[in-house]
Amino acid sequence: MLGLDIFRPFGPPPRSRGARAVVTGAGSGIGRAFAHELAARGGRIVCADIDEDRAAETVASIGREYPGVAYPFRCDVAKRDDVEVLARYAESVFDGPATLVINNAGVGSGGPPVGEIGFAEWERTLGINLWGVIHGCEIFAPRLREAGHGGIINVASAAAFGTAPRMAAYNTGKAGVLALSETMAAEFGGTDIAVTVLCPTFVRTNIARDAPVPAGPRELADTLMRWTGFSPESIARTTLDAHDRGRLHVVPQLDAQLLWLLKRLFPGQYTAVAGLLARLLPDEEAAASVTPERTGV
Repeated sequence: MLGLDIFRPFGPPPRSRGARAVVTGAGSGIGRAFAHELAARGGRIVCADIDEDRAAETVASIGREYPGVAYPFRCDVAKRDDVEVLARYAESVFDGPATLVINNAGVGSGGPPVGEIGFAEWERTLGINLWGVIHGCEIFAPRLREAGHGGIINVASAAAFGTAPRMAAYNTGKAGVLALSETMAAEFGGTDIAVTVLCPTFVRTNIARDAPVPAGPRELADTLMRWTGFSPESIARTTLDAHDRGRLHVVPQLDAQLLWLLKRLFPGQYTAVAGLLARLLPDEEAAASVTPERTGV
């Protein structure tokens, strides 16, 4: 049977084509891949990152093939004022509001169990992974409503529903991003504004290498990502294509899809088995459960 895509030539263009986009955590990993893919689709992109040099590197790499379409901007998404300034900057370079916002910036966290994590690590992780996305949604959503069209892509993780032991701060932040995205999708229902939430597992990036965990587990996680993970470029393309089709959830890998299914069919058994496996592992190996995607900050 022919799909609805055959009517696309007679309707509005896909949201990702020619978008006026803001990408946070655009200095590396999935964020950089999103920025490159949007440029290839005829878009203009504000590449925001807490590391100004990394943002400039992304813009320079885009400029070699698509000159003049990307703009670097330093932004700490954990700070509401920074995101306010980012929104105003985007409006100035685009001569109008952004039509696509990708809340991608994030950090890895894992190792100690709850009770040994420490409030500083909770605040660091949730400040970026959850509050960073909240800031992006709360600040850009009114602008999208006023424009009457556009989209938001929030980068979560399979950790949002996988809830592996010894990743409490990371899991909690990503679960919040998932819930926020689903809520916004309901609120934007019936409008021309789409919301998509990305929930990957292994992606070949640097997040495990940069995470504040012991060297052994960090190296193991980084090795697993590089040997078994999807490329950031394939994740970006898949997510943008799904967003164009109006899909809410993007769970791109088979292992993530299996976790999603098992958690929903057998929630009690899933949690019991996860806890048993964590107890069987030595502490250092359990800490290696920090295996989420590198998302830019």
